[in-house]
Amino acid sequence: MTHIAHIQLDDGNLPPPTPEIEQERRVAMFDLMEHNTFELPQRDGREAPSGPYNVGLSIRDKRLVFDVTTEAHEKAAEFHLSLTPFRQVVKDYFQICKSYFDAVKTLPPSQIETIDMARRGIHDEGARILKERLEGKVAIDEDTSRRLFTLVCVLHFGG
Repeated sequence: MTHIAHIQLDDGNLPPPTPEIEQERRVAMFDLMEHNTFELPQRDGREAPSGPYNVGLSIRDKRLVFDVTTEAHEKAAEFHLSLTPFRQVVKDYFQICKSYFDAVKTLPPSQIETIDMARRGIHDEGARILKERLEGKVAIDEDTSRRLFTLVCVLHFGG
């Protein structure tokens, strides 16, 4: 019961994504729905509403917003995170992804693998930052953090 049952990205005001960004989004959403850990902690001595949860993810007023409701659409939590800690890692991630997508077209497998390892390292760093920023607000595992970081990047794409 401590998982995300549905996630919605508020990306309606963003420019159309590139095919590569759209593929990253689809894979992250699919993987997230297949398996995730998302547990709201007690707050102010009160039990958190139990899941599964619906999560809305958006950027509002230069802040990353998680809007969490129960399956019955009752408000469970809402938290806002500053985007500042994510800016450089998102920028680095997009740059390495572009290099990776370009490399796949022309470079030998050994060079592609090197770029992919760097891409995964930057992605891991972004997921670590996200998990740290969510500490005390929601408990997530590493895989969930990685997939949510991908979706944060998708939202940054238009910003």
